Amino acid sequence: MPSYKHISPFLSGGENKISRSLSYVGLGVGVLLLLSSIQMYININNLLQEKNSRKDGADFISVTKTITNDNMGKDNRFTQADVEEIKAQPFITDAAPLISNQFRVKASAGNIIPFSTDLFLESLDEKFLDTVPPSFTWQPGQPDVPIIFSSDFMEMYNVFAPSQDLPQLSDKTMSSVSIILECYTPTGVQNYRARIVALSDRINSVLVPNNFMQWANKNFGGVSQVNPSRIYIKTVDANNPQLLSYLEKKDYRVNKDKTKFGRVKQILQAIVSGLAGFGVLVILLAMLLFSFYLQLMISKNKDNLQLLLTLGYSPQWLSKTVAKNRVPVYIVIVLAALLFTAFLQYCFQHFVMYGREE
Repeated sequence: MPSYKHISPFLSGGENKISRSLSYVGLGVGVLLLLSSIQMYININNLLQEKNSRKDGADFISVTKTITNDNMGKDNRFTQADVEEIKAQPFITDAAPLISNQFRVKASAGNIIPFSTDLFLESLDEKFLDTVPPSFTWQPGQPDVPIIFSSDFMEMYNVFAPSQDLPQLSDKTMSSVSIILECYTPTGVQNYRARIVALSDRINSVLVPNNFMQWANKNFGGVSQVNPSRIYIKTVDANNPQLLSYLEKKDYRVNKDKTKFGRVKQILQAIVSGLAGFGVLVILLAMLLFSFYLQLMISKNKDNLQLLLTLGYSPQWLSKTVAKNRVPVYIVIVLAALLFTAFLQYCFQHFVMYGREE
């Protein structure tokens, strides 16, 4: 049965080894760039996902409207339509408003800690809280109001306390301090005993139960419906480029520390995408060069090919035989690029990232 070695002398007369070698090198470089880009994309996603630690399998972000000199005197609170629009976005799992007090509140610790201050209170759907103890409930007529206090606020107090000759407090001590809430109403001052029942690492606020806030706003502030100044959103990934683009388009302000990895991710992904596109371009150019090489070889061996056809070799057999001779070379090039990419990944993990926190 005839094989390629029997007809190779008829096809090697016009062979240009430089063109063929350049096409092989170009193919190898292009495949290597493409595979390396894919591996870099995977590494970037893994690194940013690990750096952006999450609780409950989701990210929670505080969103406010950006205040500028132009809109400073306007109402920059969220309407119900704004909240519904945010909830409708496919990259946002849920959203809830933080309702603030519409009446004056003053807090003091009595004789235990000689300290008093005007205070703001907020309430939020319990699904968005990182800690909700069973005691975080309130009913009308109940004299005690449970409070969830921000861990950051407590740290600020402990930094501030020594300069004012006030005692620093531990987490356990803070929960045992009885706080007096003075709520100013149209008819006078209504006092409540408050106690910190939990500390929150997620919400930077002083939180009270929802039903207390609604009842107090209605009875003390004369307001039943409050447009929030701040909204908390729940999303699968705070670094989602679609989410960041939406927030920027709506001119909403978020804590940039929560989304800084998403902005880095956007830049790195653009670089990797460009590198991958360049790799694909190199592969196409290599294939084009190899096509020119084949056309040149066929053109220079036109008489020999005509002789082979005259001897009874079919065009289909000739094309299949030549292809079978070239395909193993392509396979070797792709495998070599794959092995080299694996080697680069090994070096990255064991020499660049070894011993690093990431």
